[in-house]
Amino acid sequence: MKAMLKQELADAAGVSLRTLHRWCLPYRDELLRMGWKPKHKLLQPNIVRFLADKFCIELP
Repeated sequence: MKAMLKQELADAAGVSLRTLHRWCLPYRDELLRMGWKPKHKLLQPNIVRFLADKFCIELP
């Protein structure tokens, strides 16, 4: 797994960036503990893996 831009992850999920952000809201506390910063555009590999697993996103 590698780092990804939020927009790349949203594109892989087939949703807008705004929708991806809304999907993340219930997991906000857990994501913050993992090092997620809401304003950063680049997601760390552990966060990409977490979100892909939660939302069943198939990544290349």
